[in-house]
Amino acid sequence: MNQMISPRAEIHPDAILGENVVVEAFAKIDKDVIIGKGTWIGANVTLYPGTRIGSNCKVFPGAVIAAEPQDMKFMGEYSTVEIGNFTTIREYVTINRGTASKGVTKVGNHCLLMAYTHLGHDVEVGNHCVIVNSVQIAGEVVIEDWAVIGGMSAVHQFCRIGQHAMVSGMTGVLSDVLPFTKVIGMPANYMGINYLGLKRRGFGKDKIDSIHDVYRVLYQNGFNTTQAIEYIRMYLDPSEETDQIITFIKNSKRGFVKGIISDVSRNVAVNAEA
Repeated sequence: MNQMISPRAEIHPDAILGENVVVEAFAKIDKDVIIGKGTWIGANVTLYPGTRIGSNCKVFPGAVIAAEPQDMKFMGEYSTVEIGNFTTIREYVTINRGTASKGVTKVGNHCLLMAYTHLGHDVEVGNHCVIVNSVQIAGEVVIEDWAVIGGMSAVHQFCRIGQHAMVSGMTGVLSDVLPFTKVIGMPANYMGINYLGLKRRGFGKDKIDSIHDVYRVLYQNGFNTTQAIEYIRMYLDPSEETDQIITFIKNSKRGFVKGIISDVSRNVAVNAEA
């Protein structure tokens, strides 16, 4: 098996390393760790028991994966961290393993976790997500596919971030962020749909307009949530995206971001994004 292991790395004999894995100096890989083929483990990385890393990933220096959860209810139960394929974990990222609640903290495929990000216990991150520098994610948060979370933001425990959502930098997320939307502020406020992100993902004009129509009804027509959903069902053309939005709302346990950002703050946010 072709591997490049620094003689200065510390690797437990029970760890399982796939073909073409590279481990740099002073990395510590504990027992009950599995690393897929082609993955690179940088210097001073610490992988605790229960770490599962897929193929062709990069873990940069100083990252710590599968340390015990920072949860007062944790009683030493067995749990894991599972990371998919082609995911990059930058410097000093910390990912805590799960608790009895779910038993696992998950990160999907093709994700980018930038430096100093923290993922708490039992967090679930989907595929193609970007979590920017110094974002702090509390326990049992769910982040769906293609979501982007801007730098130095914080997400309260049990919140959900919908697919294709954009959380602007330095935002405090205290409730669920609806799919296809942008939020900003402390606490987070709705600032429109994630038009640029959707366009980059290949959404056509008709789909984007359909999503926009749903959110106009939800946020701008003066309806409560129940009335808005009834109106959407009756008067807007059905679509997969509309069903996803309504299902997300109905499954929300913390409520969703409702405030609408002011015009002044909107201009600041737009200029910063540009």
